[in-house]
Amino acid sequence: MEQTPQIPKEKFKMIHEDDNQEQEKIGTPSLTYLQDVRRRLLSNKVATVCMVLLSIIVLISVFAPIVAPHNPNEQKVEYANLPPKIGEANIPGFNGMQKRGGKVVNAYKEVGAPKGTTYLLGTDYLGRDLLSRIIYGTRLSLIVAILATLVDLIIGLPYGIISGWKGGRTDIVLQRIIEIISSIPNLIVVILMMIILKPGLASIVIAIALTDWVTMARLIRAQTFQLKEQEYILAARTLGESSTKIATKHLIPNLSSTIIIQTMFTIPNAIFFEAFLSFIGIGIPAPNASLGTLLSDGQKAFRFLPYQMWAPAIVLSIIMIATNLLGDGLRDAFDPQSSD
Repeated sequence: MEQTPQIPKEKFKMIHEDDNQEQEKIGTPSLTYLQDVRRRLLSNKVATVCMVLLSIIVLISVFAPIVAPHNPNEQKVEYANLPPKIGEANIPGFNGMQKRGGKVVNAYKEVGAPKGTTYLLGTDYLGRDLLSRIIYGTRLSLIVAILATLVDLIIGLPYGIISGWKGGRTDIVLQRIIEIISSIPNLIVVILMMIILKPGLASIVIAIALTDWVTMARLIRAQTFQLKEQEYILAARTLGESSTKIATKHLIPNLSSTIIIQTMFTIPNAIFFEAFLSFIGIGIPAPNASLGTLLSDGQKAFRFLPYQMWAPAIVLSIIMIATNLLGDGLRDAFDPQSSD
């Protein structure tokens, strides 16, 4: 029988233990799910810029009494319709010059304003500082958005979980209720609230509370249908966990991405809804300012005083665009496959 050839010991090389451990090291640190989400979100430059812009707007709105240069409701009729002016700088459009009677004149001197009097974005038809009214108007619009978001979470989240978890007849009944609510236009609900309540923030919030939670409930229901068939949910049910504990421990944490993303899309919808109602005159009553009332007042004199409409329109556009782009960035961060 032929003998198997032996390999000389000289052919073998001892690997040092230190070198072996170095090869076994992980090249990059392990990240949790939320850390990975933050990394992907911050790598999205558009979403990051939008997040910074929204943070600045929110901070200015929160500290409106400190930031606003004037009382937003203080009327100085003698200073009505003054153009924007930034100090003594001669910047076109922000130098206090205005066309009157076919001539370009210094509007501040024409009304006898003391030296040093400036309004960064001009004044409205009652002499109120437009910048201060925009700051307070943005604050009021954001309050509406926050309340709408809370309503989405308080009503839509448990409604969707119950509908998806129970299924069967419970799901059928709950979905028929949603279909009935969805068939009623929001404007009709608002008008009915105006009949019962006085026009204002309360009627707008109640109208949103009655209608806008439907989308959140449907999304949560669809996700709950998928999650309740997962192995960890079945294991929890086998171990005797109650439905409430399963919802709080397993469902809601796994629904967090859907909740956050839908919340980011609820905010601009609520702001636009309030602005639309105030624009057509059934929203926030005078003298309180919102972005909608400012747009409504500005469009009346847009032909001769366009700055009164451009300023609130730009702020509203920035909020709407930034919130939607940040929502897209959050969707991609929570679900990388959605960007493929």
